Amino acid sequence: MSVLDALESGPASLAQLVQITGLARPTAHRLAVALERHRMVARDSQGRFVLGPRLGELSVATGEDRLLAIANPVLVQLRDLTQESAQLYRRQGDVRVCVAAAERASGLRDTVPVGSELPMNAGSAAQVLLAWEDSERIRRALRGAHFTSATLAQVRRRRWAQSVGEREQGVASVSAPIAGPGGRVIAAVSVSGPIERLTRSPGRLHAQAVIAAAERISESLHNHEGQG
Repeated sequence: MSVLDALESGPASLAQLVQITGLARPTAHRLAVALERHRMVARDSQGRFVLGPRLGELSVATGEDRLLAIANPVLVQLRDLTQESAQLYRRQGDVRVCVAAAERASGLRDTVPVGSELPMNAGSAAQVLLAWEDSERIRRALRGAHFTSATLAQVRRRRWAQSVGEREQGVASVSAPIAGPGGRVIAAVSVSGPIERLTRSPGRLHAQAVIAAAERISESLHNHEGQG
């Protein structure tokens, strides 16, 4: 831990590590090399020790777990309120992944199993996850998409999206953005179900409930961050 703490302020040579940690030179070297093997420590171009990529991966996993812990009860409330299946999506590269869901208990269901990878070119959650990206990324994603830049501009303006039969025939959905502590959109909350129930204007029915759920998750993330 003292080696990792020492590297928090920036790259360090072995001599600097010894100086900062007060460890004996052979001990500091042995620990730094062992940490390097586990990718907790890496080397920069000058051969100095720096914090490694594994720490970033672990911090993403921590954030993910916190998001899921906060989101799951909110998704259950959203499902009970709308009587439709509720999902949470995150973007991973060129797909969006369903990372949490609360399913309807009965009747015609539009189930999206947790872990499902869905395209970024269709569906209200894809619109939300894309709407706040940089213009170059949006331009690339719009090639072959079922929505246009005008659709995304509207999503940014009203802070929710809807789709009707866009990803799957007969299915409609409404989504809203979840903002991380930095204000960046990190996930989308959705409700989805058959068009017969959600109608051709699903936003009119459920936009308010979905926005409220997304805001509740965003606020809890921010409060949590504030306490940390």
